[in-house]
Amino acid sequence: MALEGIEKVARNETGIEAVLGILRQRYGERFQTGQAIRQQHGHTTTYIPGQAPDGVLFAEVAEEVQDAVRICADHNVPVIPFGTGSSLEGHVNAPGGGISVDLSRMNKVLAVHAEDLDCTVEAGVTRTQLNDYLRDTGLFFPIDPGADASLGGMASTRASGTNAVRYGTMRENVMSVSAVMPDGRLINTAKRARKSSAGYDLTRLLVGSEGTLGIITSLTLKLHGIPQAITGGVCPFSTVEAACNAVIATIQMGVPVARIELINTLGMKAINAYSKLDYPEGPCLFLEFHGSDASVTEQAETFADIADEFGGGPFRWTGVAEERNKLWKARHDAYWAGMALRPGGQNLTTDVCVPISRLSDCIAETEADIAESGLIAPIVGHVGDGNFHVMVLIDPSDAEELKRAEAFVGRLNLRAIAMDGTCTGEHGIGQGKMQFLTHELGPAVDYMRAVKQAIDPKGIMNPGKIFSRTG
Repeated sequence: MALEGIEKVARNETGIEAVLGILRQRYGERFQTGQAIRQQHGHTTTYIPGQAPDGVLFAEVAEEVQDAVRICADHNVPVIPFGTGSSLEGHVNAPGGGISVDLSRMNKVLAVHAEDLDCTVEAGVTRTQLNDYLRDTGLFFPIDPGADASLGGMASTRASGTNAVRYGTMRENVMSVSAVMPDGRLINTAKRARKSSAGYDLTRLLVGSEGTLGIITSLTLKLHGIPQAITGGVCPFSTVEAACNAVIATIQMGVPVARIELINTLGMKAINAYSKLDYPEGPCLFLEFHGSDASVTEQAETFADIADEFGGGPFRWTGVAEERNKLWKARHDAYWAGMALRPGGQNLTTDVCVPISRLSDCIAETEADIAESGLIAPIVGHVGDGNFHVMVLIDPSDAEELKRAEAFVGRLNLRAIAMDGTCTGEHGIGQGKMQFLTHELGPAVDYMRAVKQAIDPKGIMNPGKIFSRTG
């Protein structure tokens, strides 16, 4: 995507200079304006060009986030929240310059209420840091997007991942947030009660808002008990269609699968080569089951019978932790395995989500489109909830190939929308998918724009993301 294809945001040079001076004097070495630091904070892990902020504040407490937002609001300067920089649609870019507020030092677990199955953490805590902290409690936080993302960032993009089919997404697992709003006030959106009918659901408004309405500084999250037993394994199929139909049957039969991931033929070849494995090099499902010793065995045997009905198998599964960890490490390394298919290339990674009854059709049409477009593009997916990802590998110096890749992604997004799906199951809109949001939701985007205008009338909170201000 060329920069001219991204929403333009006017720079306020006078305001930026004033804010730089104030923050530099107030925060000393915790406010950085060096080129390397700024570029890192405008970095994006996909092919969208980086757009660096003018300065980076390493905040350590919520009051410092408030201070920075108030200063920027006084001078009409953009504020862009930053967690770990693992988002995929240009969320941390600064198209109009401004100040990046890095929350990585706000990494304390504030409270764990084991009896209530919840905890409160600062926004910079990552999912692995939280689970390491929880290890001795018998509890865990299940949302696993693959990258070791910050929990504030995961809430901001409404992330999910491999466990979503059983445990839901961030939307279902965030009970409340504290957030600094565009005027610098700090609000808390809810108490710790498991349900509430008290007013507008501001928690759900901020979860998924991608930093365009406020900066999340802490979160209260639902926790779950670590399962007594876990089994997992790999099941090969002759075609993607057969694998998808097995997924549909598994979900419709109510098998409480914890993870059910699809990797197509090219993806399996990449995984085998990168992780030095010998899995079958055709479409495969990776599965995991959580429960008691008896229930996980029953679930695995039930799935094996379903797979057999669709010509799949044999389903080889195990309860040995080391074997399961090897399997899921290979799945999580699919990104790097895909990149190794084209050394020196860049990736255009995209995701869509459709009702599971349309999953087979959508993936089959997508594979045909990839072949016809002459692209290298493995597919992996959290197919238990109809979500899959395509990693298009491109030569950044080949303008014609980039054009073909962007055209393919456009067709994929519209294909999913036409199937009553969405152009993004978990990556978010950011800059990369702005043009497809109106296709998906139509006039509803006007009401999103009205909410943004009411909460952030100066337009300083992560501008140039999700939708244009004017339409």
